[in-house]
Amino acid sequence: MDTFGEPGEAFAAHFGSEPAMLVRAPGRVNLIGEHTDYNDGFVLPMAIDRSTLVVARPRSDQMVQVYSTSMQAEDQFSLETLERSQTHPWSNYIRGMLKSMLARDLHVQGADLLITGDLPVGGGLSSSASLAIGVGYTFQLLNDLNLLGEELALLAQGAEQSFVGTQCGIMDQFIVTLGRAGHAMLLDCRDLSYRSIRLPAEARVVVCDSGVRHQLVASAYNERREACHEAVRRLRTRLPRLMALRDLTPTQLQAHADLLTGKLLPRVRHVVTEISRTVHAAAAMEHGDLAGFGQLMNASHASLRDDYEVSIPELDTLVELACALPGCYGSRMTGGGFGGSTVSLVAHDAVATFETELRAGYQARTGREAHTLVCTPAEGVRLIAIA
Repeated sequence: MDTFGEPGEAFAAHFGSEPAMLVRAPGRVNLIGEHTDYNDGFVLPMAIDRSTLVVARPRSDQMVQVYSTSMQAEDQFSLETLERSQTHPWSNYIRGMLKSMLARDLHVQGADLLITGDLPVGGGLSSSASLAIGVGYTFQLLNDLNLLGEELALLAQGAEQSFVGTQCGIMDQFIVTLGRAGHAMLLDCRDLSYRSIRLPAEARVVVCDSGVRHQLVASAYNERREACHEAVRRLRTRLPRLMALRDLTPTQLQAHADLLTGKLLPRVRHVVTEISRTVHAAAAMEHGDLAGFGQLMNASHASLRDDYEVSIPELDTLVELACALPGCYGSRMTGGGFGGSTVSLVAHDAVATFETELRAGYQARTGREAHTLVCTPAEGVRLIAIA
């Protein structure tokens, strides 16, 4: 029991029995490559050392009992009748993940689960994918299922799309599953090929939570995705081989801009330029060019703010303040937008002052309290303890 620590004690106190295993699923921060994943583009995320913990014990029936310490709420349901919960929306990521597994004809028994951890919910650090992957991996281990990491990520993506209702890309689930300590990951969202890129030792990644919660299901996220699909439909009337905005070159965009009326043109411009920025940022990181990487982060934020219009004044303020502080290479909003966090690349010897001054400046400008996290690139989902 000692190997389970406080999460195990909390499980025993709530369920009246000892846990069988403890699984850790990290959150993630995307360094650059925003709203490119569902356009078959490139992203550059890293798993972080803040995580969801799933403490579990198998049951002999088809019931799942789950208690969330952060929500201070319990839910229970049968695997035989999996439906969306109106009263416990947080539980839909669990229910959806299990329904995805059952739809694959995977044999899954019930379990008692306690969900805890230190990953902020709604801060743009992919708490939803962390929860779904953590639960999916737990049930994989409890039921001795043979699943590749890529398969687990795709099951979680399917759950969020079909069950929860967010038409998300694959990035979050992929990095939460397959992240590598000390590294970011350049992921090709078309064929899921990837390579790990070491984060230079002289730099730190600082995430700053704006304190503005976002709800991607209720936000304009799905509208942005549909705009991209509509743009592809229009462009294919002249470019029949175009499969996704990933295939559109800047020259083609300029030549066929007349097809993209209203907001479509700036939406497409963001995606095309962001894909290019992400590839160049990965090369800059591999060569230790932190200044070049930072400039691309700044350009990414401007594009998300002006062309894709998913930033908000609080995030813009944080980026402006960060870029003016000594030791900051670059800063941008991260995540789907409409709230959440910024990510900044900062010289390691400037981090302490950077955090203090960023929080103070934000308080003075907005009256809001910001929270900063210095994030270390972490491993993907892992088994931490077993009875």
